[in-house]
Amino acid sequence: MKYQVIKMILDTTYLDKKHKHLLSDLVGRSFTLLESLKMKGIGSKRMIIEDVSPNLQSYMNTVSDANYANIELRKNGILLFINKGLQNFTWAIPYYQLVIYKTNGASIHAQGKFIHFKNNKTFKENKRFFEKMLDEKIKYDEQYKFQNI
Repeated sequence: MKYQVIKMILDTTYLDKKHKHLLSDLVGRSFTLLESLKMKGIGSKRMIIEDVSPNLQSYMNTVSDANYANIELRKNGILLFINKGLQNFTWAIPYYQLVIYKTNGASIHAQGKFIHFKNNKTFKENKRFFEKMLDEKIKYDEQYKFQNI
């Protein structure tokens, strides 16, 4: 099955087998249960979104409700899950596009978009998860490192 230009943000409120295959193509397959146990988990706790880029504004609650997101590690990238009321959206970010800034909280940038997480208790609980995510990105990047001859 051939896919055209990919928006990278999917409405995953309802199960769709096409989405599962597309996400596997973009960011790799899920870790097995044994792998995730060895890694002591592959998902973050829920974090509060403080700010987003204008092109992600449509995925946020329009009323004053807090916006939440969590992250799942994959073999070749991450899945960022955004909750908007009763809808769920998944942003697939391959490691080669992922940029993380540690400002007052943390910002994840990719594909001309960004999400900034609020620096509060829930963010601090995810400190170890962010370290694990950076380790996975470094492992991914090292396989494409040029060797000096």
